[in-house]
Amino acid sequence: MQRSAATAPTIARLIDAFHRLPGIGPKSAQRLAYHVLRAPRSEAEALAEALLDVKDSTRLCGLCQNITDADPCAICMDPQRSDATICVVEEPLDVAAIERAGVHRGRYHVLHGAISPMDGVGPEDLKVRELLGRLGDTSVEEIILAMNPNLEGEATAAYLSRVIGAMGVRITRIAHGLPVGADVEYADERTLRAAMTHRVEIDRQAGAD
Repeated sequence: MQRSAATAPTIARLIDAFHRLPGIGPKSAQRLAYHVLRAPRSEAEALAEALLDVKDSTRLCGLCQNITDADPCAICMDPQRSDATICVVEEPLDVAAIERAGVHRGRYHVLHGAISPMDGVGPEDLKVRELLGRLGDTSVEEIILAMNPNLEGEATAAYLSRVIGAMGVRITRIAHGLPVGADVEYADERTLRAAMTHRVEIDRQAGAD
């Protein structure tokens, strides 16, 4: 990102740091940097502490692989939630979106990505092994695949339905309400509610072909 000679090196470094964040363009990065510059020192220190704390204190839940500061996470520890269903999502933000919609009272499993041969991402790069390990629990009756409706999500859902199909667990997929190409994390609550309510069962025999 090209900088004017009039921009102090320290400001330029901060602008570059903000610009590397997803969804932050050059102008937004400049606004954020100058906001920090004008803000009280206490606000800048609070931001720095929050950034360091999230790196030092967060980890992956040993059960669902969601990001948490306690292991197991609060959802996995909640006795009011059902062990019969596991909703499989690509990213932690998908868990937050589905929780806001209030349509799932079971457990979750976060894959941390999707199968993408073009990017060199295969099943071994995702938290698939951890998911299969959880299916040894006879209390699990249904796996809900909440993949994004794009090429990567379709490939991931097809792979999971194939490997899980032989285990005798019911497999469903959220369907209605999410347009092709949309991401779960950006869907509104009404859309997610419809998608979860009208999920469809995946033919295990077809997945095994």
